[in-house]
Amino acid sequence: MEEIRSAMEEHMNQMSDLIQKLSGELRSGFGPAYDNFIGFFHAIDWKEPWLMGLLGFHFLLLLTFILSRKHVNFQMGLFLLALSGVYLAERLNRFLGNHWQSFATQNYFDPLGIFFSVLWSGPLLIIAMLILINTLFSLCHLIVRWKRAELRHRARIAEKKAD
Repeated sequence: MEEIRSAMEEHMNQMSDLIQKLSGELRSGFGPAYDNFIGFFHAIDWKEPWLMGLLGFHFLLLLTFILSRKHVNFQMGLFLLALSGVYLAERLNRFLGNHWQSFATQNYFDPLGIFFSVLWSGPLLIIAMLILINTLFSLCHLIVRWKRAELRHRARIAEKKAD
């Protein structure tokens, strides 16, 4: 019995060490990502008119999504518009990178498109996912309504046969 107890204690100590190491790695693993995000956030001059317009555009698109959530056909058009914006992001980044002096104080448009992906494509993809989730919920609701109507129809047919 003493051997089992010592084996269990040894096993528990090993598991405790592994959990502590994993916890330490996770805590230090998110630190550099957080620091990079804060650096990215502070490097941007958020008071530039074009950036405020871009954020306003995304806000209006999100508001349009929320207000039109019951209109699936309109939302499909909005979905295609958002995905078209993502599709054209590379060309738009290249164009804006060539003409940044006319509307910005610094060149945010790197050749890899990181900045533009975060501030243009990211919100558009999030809105597109929200539209997709809303559409799936609408389809589930429609299937339930259809199935209820089918069951009512079968019940009426069964009633007529019984008479």
